[in-house]
Amino acid sequence: MQITILLIDDHPIVRDGCRRLLQARPDYTVIEAGSGEEGLRMNRLHAPDLIILDLNLPDGNGLLRLRELRAASPAAKVLIFSMYEEATFVARALEAGALGYLTKHDDPEALLEAVAHLLRGERYLGHRVAQKLALLSLQPVPHPLGGLSARELDVLDLLGNGAGLADIAAALSLSYRSAAHIAAQLRAKLHLRSQAALVKFAVETAGERKAGRSGAGV
Repeated sequence: MQITILLIDDHPIVRDGCRRLLQARPDYTVIEAGSGEEGLRMNRLHAPDLIILDLNLPDGNGLLRLRELRAASPAAKVLIFSMYEEATFVARALEAGALGYLTKHDDPEALLEAVAHLLRGERYLGHRVAQKLALLSLQPVPHPLGGLSARELDVLDLLGNGAGLADIAAALSLSYRSAAHIAAQLRAKLHLRSQAALVKFAVETAGERKAGRSGAGV
């Protein structure tokens, strides 16, 4: 039985490496897309059995793309293949319908292993993210937005709209140092290692923050 795999990643070198690895299996046919929009088109055209998706695409919200792909092809198994290994991203991807999550820091052989698990309908987590999720599961974890102050949410909103720290300081009448301190506090609270990861989180959760404030009558 021939298996069709759709690989969505905007880095040609990454796609080339994955394709070579996967096509060592004669029963795997690999189709490539370099953007989220192209991935949606290829998904509709080829109805793949499995989708390998990078969350960090240049043309849109990765989790939104995941939901769109799942809506168009409910039977397709989705494996996230991302540089991000923070537990927050992993949990949100699984909640959005991904069956597996692998990071680009994992061993290359893990990709074949992950694909095999997903095709059997089994969940697969790369070694690095599995450890982090296991640590989080040792205690109840509140929703990441729940413990943030109004000022911290304002900073997240601005980050999600593309503002830098200087822009945030001006918009909220803060010093640059204060804006940087709030961003550092956010990274600590959300267990994010870098400013880039914080910006990514801000973009991914924009809809939730808006819905939450609307629901609260704000």
